[in-house]
Amino acid sequence: MASTISLMHTQYCHLCEQALELIRYYAPEYTLKLVDIALNDELMEAYGVRIPVVVMGGNELNWPFDGDQLKAFIAAN
Repeated sequence: MASTISLMHTQYCHLCEQALELIRYYAPEYTLKLVDIALNDELMEAYGVRIPVVVMGGNELNWPFDGDQLKAFIAAN
């Protein structure tokens, strides 16, 4: 089981803030890595229109998702 959850995000993104709240609530035991895609052209190209995106174990969970979907995603990784 991976112990790190990465959140692809940008500053001032209200959807990203919602995703962050879900992660903090449903997965507090995991290390959270926030990746601001605006700081990297390749990440901006890959995730610019899809954020927020949760990355774990090489797999991605695209927005929109709820707590149950996040828990299932984590359990599968």
